[in-house]
Amino acid sequence: MKPTTLKLLTRATVATALGSMSLLASSHQDAPLISLDDAANTTDVYAFKSVQGDQEYLTTALAVYPFQNPGIGPNKHNFDDNVLYSIFVATGDNVAAGKPSYRYDFYFRTWLNNRDTILQSYLGVVEDLGDANQNLIQSYFVIRTDFDSGRRRYLGRGLVPPNNQGIATPYYNQDDNGELPARSGASDPSDLDRYTASAVTTLRQGHVSFAGQREDGFYGDIQAIFDLLQLRGGGESNSFDSQSGFNVHTIALNIPLDEIGGSEQVVGVWATTSRRMITILDDGPESRDPRTSATFVQVGRQGNPLFCEALVAMKDKDLYNRTQPDTDAQLFEKYARSPELAVLIDALVTPVNVQDDRSDLVGIFIPDVIKVDLSTGPARLAGGEGDDEGFHRLSIFGGDALVSTQQTGFTEFGQGVIPGGWPNGRRFGDDVIDIAVIAILSDLRDPNNVAGTLPGTLEQVGALNLDNVASNDSVYHKVFPYAATPHNGRNFTANPTLVRPSE
Repeated sequence: MKPTTLKLLTRATVATALGSMSLLASSHQDAPLISLDDAANTTDVYAFKSVQGDQEYLTTALAVYPFQNPGIGPNKHNFDDNVLYSIFVATGDNVAAGKPSYRYDFYFRTWLNNRDTILQSYLGVVEDLGDANQNLIQSYFVIRTDFDSGRRRYLGRGLVPPNNQGIATPYYNQDDNGELPARSGASDPSDLDRYTASAVTTLRQGHVSFAGQREDGFYGDIQAIFDLLQLRGGGESNSFDSQSGFNVHTIALNIPLDEIGGSEQVVGVWATTSRRMITILDDGPESRDPRTSATFVQVGRQGNPLFCEALVAMKDKDLYNRTQPDTDAQLFEKYARSPELAVLIDALVTPVNVQDDRSDLVGIFIPDVIKVDLSTGPARLAGGEGDDEGFHRLSIFGGDALVSTQQTGFTEFGQGVIPGGWPNGRRFGDDVIDIAVIAILSDLRDPNNVAGTLPGTLEQVGALNLDNVASNDSVYHKVFPYAATPHNGRNFTANPTLVRPSE
């Protein structure tokens, strides 16, 4: 990749740039209504090609229920039986149309082993998934819909592991000790903790699922952006990951490629949450448990990171969550084609040469599905005992690229060269805030001349750390379910890496 002559953004300039972008953050509270409904609030969607053994998968994951305090009690964070969690896959012409080819629905059911106790979740140390000491039990079943044939197929069911409370759930943690922090990332399935390994479930037609509490894999200094736009400096010793120390609930699904048409294609992935339309409550001494309707209404949607938060205007954010991607061209394309964010950067920070007709951003965000090229090798992954060789948090801007047989790609760098991470899929570890800012500052419309529009040489761009947070606070797994082990409630500390000013 050839170097460029454009000047590198200075730290002061970058701080000003991020300071002016008060919306550029996966704050997990992207629209007013969904921020009131934690269990249905989608935080992130991941999608990438993976290989385990001789099986190729489209790996997908949906995270919900943001900012979970580990170890909270007596009630705790759970999936909601009255929320339908759905992962969609588009193939062929449906990708550009924003229409689903397949849908995977996750339905949950919750019960207590013992209702005659104040101990809701744990009656003792949980030795094995679903044993008598795991008082609150959640199970789920998965239904696959093939929209071409109209067939709905039951794929199987699984159990949700306990949350990481601490003493009650020691096997999540280092040395199987409930007093110690959560285990680090696994490079082999045999390295997974007992609860996670037991919750990985083989479904029909080769699908593999997991649903349970995980560490929040997103990272960025969201607090500073919303705290009068005062970003921190000082490098890693003073970094502040606003999601550090918090957990989420995550559904992960490995889909065999031969179940969706094979590897020689580009697919689209997104997810929704839907809540039952009506809940009826009684009062008085004869009151019964809540009664609900069977009809679900969509209340949340997530595709690419940052689209609803950073590009869609406030007046349309709730509308976004109530619609499907097939209406994005009609309703939301204007926000990607002429992004207000580019105007703000140009006015307050540094010139943005292209503010209108951003067909490159339209190609990423419209329809708002994560496009995954399955014709490449597997995605390089972060985590485990060490990141895969060639992995870079900035994807192609850090030199992390793959070669496609389905797309011409950025031909300046080679035939078929495409990003190794987002916006070609999204991996755990992709620094989506920095990637998005660099993309807006650049001009990706001409695949024969990308490097010449970057805000610095490729080497300089690859070293950028725009919000002073360049890594997650936990180590991801390099095996399914990929999301890191949930933080231990016994020694929970939010933002543990922050160095506080001394008096």
